[in-house]
Amino acid sequence: MHDMLAPEILAEPVKTEAAAAAEDGRLTRLSLARPGDRGVIVEVRAETRPADHGVGVEELQRRLLEFGFVEGAEIEVLHEGAIRRDPIAVRLDSMRIALRRRDAEDVWVLLENR
Repeated sequence: MHDMLAPEILAEPVKTEAAAAAEDGRLTRLSLARPGDRGVIVEVRAETRPADHGVGVEELQRRLLEFGFVEGAEIEVLHEGAIRRDPIAVRLDSMRIALRRRDAEDVWVLLENR
């Protein structure tokens, strides 16, 4: 009987900014960004195939953080190499850094709208 008294409420799930960004393709790995793409680093999470990097996952993550790949840093892809688009050059805050695309896989970026 109380089912008849309470109106049925259907709430739509609340989308976070990160979920919306992932849906429209703005949240991506740095390795997938193209020259001219700009954004903010959301996370550095070294989890890809450790054998591909030549160092352990923890060491790679430490190196990226020491270079300045930290949450909140502004980043812009400046250039990519001619052979298999590797390495890539990025502006990281006020620095310019080149890194291998396979290492850039571990940096998650929230890209600006174009």
